[in-house]
Amino acid sequence: MPFLVAAVVLVGVLCLFNLLLTLGVLRRLREHTAELEQLAGRSMLMAYDPGVLVGRTLPEVAAGARLVGFFDVGCSTCHERAPQFAEAAGKQPALAVISGDGAKVDDLLAVLGGAASVITGADADRIGHALGIEAFPTFLRAEEGTIVAAHTELAELTAMAPAT
Repeated sequence: MPFLVAAVVLVGVLCLFNLLLTLGVLRRLREHTAELEQLAGRSMLMAYDPGVLVGRTLPEVAAGARLVGFFDVGCSTCHERAPQFAEAAGKQPALAVISGDGAKVDDLLAVLGGAASVITGADADRIGHALGIEAFPTFLRAEEGTIVAAHTELAELTAMAPAT
């Protein structure tokens, strides 16, 4: 009889150990799944090619602009590139489209407002969706209302600009 009790206790301990290991494996699988989802999201953004916008017509509100920048208030890169865009916008008709709301809109408006026309709020979201903007910041160069160049790096876009 004592051997039987010892065997049952041993099997119970092994089952408990197996259960703890299984729970640990499930926890790690959840962590790895979350990491893979983040990586998949990043790779989708990196795969975005704004060049697909070339040849499309700008909406009427942006038709006179030669340089268009799409910014999002939650995008740290947008805040970094806003002064560069403002400098480039001072040399030609430009439009800044700022998506989002809150206090950070005012930060972008302070930088961009004097150099370019600015659209914010629901109108900005509509323009971004109409053109199919998928990454921020995105910069467009237009001629007579048609997009002739698009890039996520303003330096690349201005390097492609013809000499005037």
